[in-house]
Amino acid sequence: MTATAVTAAAVPGALAGAYARCRDLHRRHGRSYYLATRLLPAWKRPHVHALYGFARHADDIVDDLGDGTGDGTGGDLAEGTGPMSTAERARRLRDFADRFDAGLRGEPVDDPILPAVLHTAAVFELDPADFAAFFDSMAMDLTIGRYADYAALLSYMEGSAAVIGTLMLPVLGPADPGAAREPARQLGLAFQLTNFLRDVAEDLARGRIYLPQEDLARFGVGEADLCEAAARRRAGAPVRALIGYGVERARAHYAAAAPGLDLLPGASRTCVRAAYAVYGAILDEIERADHDVFVRRAVVPAHRRATLLARTLLARTLLP
Repeated sequence: MTATAVTAAAVPGALAGAYARCRDLHRRHGRSYYLATRLLPAWKRPHVHALYGFARHADDIVDDLGDGTGDGTGGDLAEGTGPMSTAERARRLRDFADRFDAGLRGEPVDDPILPAVLHTAAVFELDPADFAAFFDSMAMDLTIGRYADYAALLSYMEGSAAVIGTLMLPVLGPADPGAAREPARQLGLAFQLTNFLRDVAEDLARGRIYLPQEDLARFGVGEADLCEAAARRRAGAPVRALIGYGVERARAHYAAAAPGLDLLPGASRTCVRAAYAVYGAILDEIERADHDVFVRRAVVPAHRRATLLARTLLARTLLP
């Protein structure tokens, strides 16, 4: 399917409106990513917004419980109507995936988000298998709330995080996509593990624990301990040790992703370096709180984000 076919399939203004909606979702919900994206050439930014908006939209469908825990951006998602059943969220996710697949086949789509990501997928010839893996992981979130070990969690993150890295790669434009692929996967995993560590309490409220059960057992932590920490907004030593272990694991993925930064061209390299630095700094904030992610949400202060971005821009001026 060509980019022309996607544009023609959209009603007048639908494509521009979809890109604008994706940009708004990115700006409101992906602050660190959004700031880094501003370092890209103007023509690349909408495509990054499209991929973010698409992923966020699907995630909101999965997380919408009708009680304000979802974002309410899922098109026809009901708000304030009481808890939404798992079956209903599954139906809405399948409908979104079906409309996406129809769009890939060149059929017209009536959706506030899909025209943008379909256009981006066509322009960069993105792999449909990556999108299929993403939808598979989103469906897992509806039925799986625990992961026995890290291998099981990695299986989930393959579709929820690693493929986001590989979908972004053609937009970023490395000279050697083959060499850059694994670092891109690793960066997707690093970012998602950072989210999991920061959002333990939030995920717990949704009935999910992304810390492997094997790790909980290693540190003598039960689910009741996590619930107590969330209720008291303070974690005991075993829970903090568990989070510290997770931070080390996340840092290993950041380290595995680092060689890929220099494989990216100019502005793309600066953009990803900025995201790498700013998002990785969330781990610093977790460590600064003695690994107690229940006291407050780990957020990189605005002044530190500005410093990290400035350093990234300075490094760009010193590089060829």
